[in-house]
Amino acid sequence: MSSRFSVFEAEGFAKTIQRHLDDIKDLFLEDDVPWIVGYSGGKDSTAVLQLIWMALEQLPSSSLNKQVHVISTDTLVENPIVSAWVANSHEVMQKTARKTGLPFISHKLTPEVANTFWVNLIGKGYPAPRPKFRWCTERLKIRPSNQFIIDVTNKSGKSVLVLGARKAESSTRAATMARHEKHRTRDKLSPSGSLPGCNIYTPIEIWTNDDVWLFLMQAKNPWGFNNQDLLNMYQGASADGECPLVVDTSTPSCGDSRFGCWVCTLVEQDKSMTAMIQNDAEKDWMLPLLNIRNSLDFRLMGKDGASEDTEGLSDRKLRDFRRMNGNVQFMGEGENRRVIPGPYTQEARKNWLKMLLDAQSYIQSTGPKEVRDIELVTRHELEEIRRIWVFEKGEIEDFLPIIYQSSLGKKYPGKALGVNTFFDLTDLNSLKQICKDKDATYELCRDILTVISKRIFSTGKGQTQDELVNVLNRYLFASEKEAMDQERLVLNQNHESSKPKEDIIVV
Repeated sequence: MSSRFSVFEAEGFAKTIQRHLDDIKDLFLEDDVPWIVGYSGGKDSTAVLQLIWMALEQLPSSSLNKQVHVISTDTLVENPIVSAWVANSHEVMQKTARKTGLPFISHKLTPEVANTFWVNLIGKGYPAPRPKFRWCTERLKIRPSNQFIIDVTNKSGKSVLVLGARKAESSTRAATMARHEKHRTRDKLSPSGSLPGCNIYTPIEIWTNDDVWLFLMQAKNPWGFNNQDLLNMYQGASADGECPLVVDTSTPSCGDSRFGCWVCTLVEQDKSMTAMIQNDAEKDWMLPLLNIRNSLDFRLMGKDGASEDTEGLSDRKLRDFRRMNGNVQFMGEGENRRVIPGPYTQEARKNWLKMLLDAQSYIQSTGPKEVRDIELVTRHELEEIRRIWVFEKGEIEDFLPIIYQSSLGKKYPGKALGVNTFFDLTDLNSLKQICKDKDATYELCRDILTVISKRIFSTGKGQTQDELVNVLNRYLFASEKEAMDQERLVLNQNHESSKPKEDIIVV
């Protein structure tokens, strides 16, 4: 007999599940407040949604008087296997809900185009996320789901958010859930700390990992999906490839893999995607994704590939020494003082886009049927990246259509940007040769010519003088070394001026 705690030990499997279903039914019938179920397609959220579905099946149709929204947030850089699973699951559950008259409505949420991963990394040049610059989670996950919840809550006055959070997941999760429990004003509902009017319900909060799998293997999926396939997906993402069928609480723990964004650099290694490739030869098509992810990882750019440099110094060769606004900032003291690197350079951003589109082309041409239409970067993202490059960064070479055609073998379908300039790419290449491949000199001349062109083609006076001043300020230093030398000079001057002056005796 297992020594591990199980939620099913006291009453047995059937009675425990029915008690959970009764609790859900009682809570559901208390009011007309809409429910929102967070569904990632993983085991915990599947278990929660399955419990709610089973509970509502036991209610008469006359009692099903409020909506249950099932939301999934697609960051657009999800593991493709998991993403396809979630998309298919939503399609099947929506059909089943219509057929059975259950009040489930599925929603796939995505970040606004300005907030997507590739628009920020390739477009704006944000460095890959790291512990001290974790810009992705808020933009890709939190904002889309929060906005949906806020909209539902504002419309109805209140809402109930149902999550598959479990205390056994981690000590941090347990502490957070315990803290929220202290503020409960209703049984089983915890008020959200960030979403006014929204209460959080966690039906499986005391379940273990084994409990979840035991339930999923014992109870048939009510909307028509096969939970055995879910188990197989977890099995394929486990390093040892082992994940036995769960039949009782004595069975060893099974399928504890974590799925997330395939580009994630907040973890040291994407173990689930690596395992999928190693365990299944038919998933070799994912290798280009793993290569891109590893090429983004700042840890692999440092000395001996093991840098823990979270200030961005390990990938500085790919980044401009100036910040987004053109200023140069410094960190450290004395001999350790150095420039804080800024966004990825134009060349680095071009390379990331080339790698991404090459990978997309490879997968579409060699991958299995189910991924032949995959888009690693959407058309809307490409349009926004192009706009940022040309209009915000002044990179009038307009390289994106060229890279697109080179990688995918077809003409870029976007519209003409309508950039009025005297200079085409041939002229700009000639300018680069005149500048003798000195990037700073070329970029300075290009940006000045761009400002002048805008002034000539503009019908209004504009702010040409201010724009030229901004360009000149941006290129005040031709290199990081120049900026560092100037900084040392200023520091030395300040040090000398702060020394106490000797008294002068007048005779």
